[in-house]
Amino acid sequence: MSNTATRVAIIEDDPPTSDQLKGWILSARPGLVVDQWFSRDEAEAAIARERYDLVVMDIELGRERHAGVALINAINKQHGTPVLVVSAMPATIYRSIMKALDAWDYLQKTTFEEADFIDTVLEMLRASKDRPAAKTGATTAVDQELSIDPLGQGAVLWRGHRVNLPLTAQRILAALHARRGEVVSYDELFQVVKTGRNRDNVRKHISTIREAFRDIEPEFEGIESVPMRGFRWLATAQK
Repeated sequence: MSNTATRVAIIEDDPPTSDQLKGWILSARPGLVVDQWFSRDEAEAAIARERYDLVVMDIELGRERHAGVALINAINKQHGTPVLVVSAMPATIYRSIMKALDAWDYLQKTTFEEADFIDTVLEMLRASKDRPAAKTGATTAVDQELSIDPLGQGAVLWRGHRVNLPLTAQRILAALHARRGEVVSYDELFQVVKTGRNRDNVRKHISTIREAFRDIEPEFEGIESVPMRGFRWLATAQK
């Protein structure tokens, strides 16, 4: 097995749920290595042994209602691996708790569909690799190469090429660009989304924007995901 393979751990004590999540992940990225752990003890051993690119986990494991909290703390001490919490506990209560623990995102069971899960996983894997780029010296090269019609009626141009974007995606891009270098929160982005004012919908629009730019420039990494907070347009030179 290659040491460079992207590795994902699923920590979930219910085997059918674990298998479902694994199947969804592999359907989106067949080349991933997915390990399944069903108890706190084996998960802790795996975290100490392996360096994962993403951990998908429940909070309740067996009779331990908050076993996942201890695991998140262990993960943060080990490698700071991105953590996606998938739990039946109410998102309205636990999202803020997971944010305080530095989990990257939270999905409440039975309230999301396969597409939502896959979009979140792929975005987190991409964001994990994007993070070092955000620490490099900033320039204004990206800003100078993006043109957005101030009236929102014309084409978005990237290095002279038209970026094909729906109107809502254009509005989100304009909001990010107007605050380039700063984090634009989900709540702020909700203001430019006419319908579907929720995080999953915003993430889908961001994915659309990224893919549109990558149709022009496959290596485009100009939008940074800021875990549990929002997104940032990176004023960093693209090569």
